[in-house]
Amino acid sequence: MKQLKLTLLFLIINFGGLAIGSWLMNNGPLTNWYTNLNQAPWTPPGIVFGIAWTLIMICFAIYLGKLFKEENTKKNKLAFLLQFILNVSWNFIFFNQHFVLLGLIIITLLTALLFVYFLKLSNKVNNYKYLLLPYIIWLCIATSLNLYILVHN
Repeated sequence: MKQLKLTLLFLIINFGGLAIGSWLMNNGPLTNWYTNLNQAPWTPPGIVFGIAWTLIMICFAIYLGKLFKEENTKKNKLAFLLQFILNVSWNFIFFNQHFVLLGLIIITLLTALLFVYFLKLSNKVNNYKYLLLPYIIWLCIATSLNLYILVHN
C-alpha cells in the first residue's frame, strides 16, 4: 500500500513537472524560431513527444514509488529534486530562451543523472530499475537532437 501511495504521489509530481515545463516553453515547438531550425533527420513528429513523455513519467513514477519505499534517503530526495529541476528547466532554457548550448549542458546532466539512478541508486529495487530505460533512451535521443541543432544552426 505504501508503494502505491508513493507511486501516485510521484505520478502527480511528474505530470505536474511536465505541465510546468510545457508552460515554461511558451509554445516553443510551434514557434518560428524552432520550426525554422535545421533539425535532425531523426526528429520524431510532434505527437511522439506527448506519447513518449506519458510513458516515461508513468514508468518513472512506478520506479520512484519502489525506490522510496525501499530507501527514503536524503540522497534519493536530492537526486529526485535535481532531476525535476533539470527536466523542467530544459524546456525554458531551450525553447523559451533559445540557449541551445546551455540546453545541451542541462540535458546532458539530466541524462547522466538517469544513468546514476540506473547504476548506483537502484541497488534495492532490483528489476524495477529497468523502468528507467524509456527515460534514458528518450534522453539520449533528445540529447542528440539538441546537439544536432547546436552544430547545424
